[in-house]
Amino acid sequence: MENCIELKNVTRSYNKFALKDVSFAVPTGSVMGFIGENGAGKSTTIKALLGLIRPDSGSITVLGEDAGKLSPETKEKIGVVFDSLTFPRELNAKQLDKVLSGIYKQWDSEKFFGYLTRFELPLNKKLKSFSRGMEMRVSIAAALSHDPQLLVLDEPTGGLDPVMRSEILDIFLEFMQDESHSILMSTHITSDLEHIADYITFIHKGEIVFTEERGEMLEKHRILKCTDEELAEIAKEDIIGMRKGRYSNEVLTASAEKYPHITADAPSIEEIMVYYVKDEK
Repeated sequence: MENCIELKNVTRSYNKFALKDVSFAVPTGSVMGFIGENGAGKSTTIKALLGLIRPDSGSITVLGEDAGKLSPETKEKIGVVFDSLTFPRELNAKQLDKVLSGIYKQWDSEKFFGYLTRFELPLNKKLKSFSRGMEMRVSIAAALSHDPQLLVLDEPTGGLDPVMRSEILDIFLEFMQDESHSILMSTHITSDLEHIADYITFIHKGEIVFTEERGEMLEKHRILKCTDEELAEIAKEDIIGMRKGRYSNEVLTASAEKYPHITADAPSIEEIMVYYVKDEK
């Protein structure tokens, strides 16, 4: 299977928001980082590809099946982590294991408790007593414990300290050692994607800005640090985003080679996103 997820011209309208012709694909065996500001459409897109909402038009396939008609066998192959806990909060981890073992045919209790130990999570405390970071860890443990081929992650490292975030990213990289595995990961912590993502899809106001290989995206974008005089030399079509300062200006461009006399710095994924979304052109 060339692509584990394919969205083609997907639209979905609400009163004050709409997905507009959203198209992108997640190649099998890859990690796709899904970025965008709050309200850009990331969660709506994820709900659509999981079959939780139906698009007004367009098509979505997940692991080769229509997202709105996923078979039970295919659903078993998808591990999902939302940005908030979806399990009954009156349960503790041991009770949750019993519930999930009755839902998933491939449920692996040994693996689940192994992750809970690795994450230093209590087994007998009710989930309602968990902090946000603990909630995310138990959700990740559950998602990884029924032999998934695809992980769909919505802010999976939210609420985690830097040490635990690093541990979680290592676990995702372990998961990706199997070439049939894939990850779609939506996150505001874009620095995480610089460690694990193969591709980046950027959505803004319900529209896809680009889908690119991470290394190529970072390589082609540059931040030019320029005076007012140098700024005047830069063609408007070469300016993606700009910040004007009292003494100097910063310009995001994909055409830095045209201006070799201007200092150019490599941007982070976060800086690229910010310049596309907020600029002073």
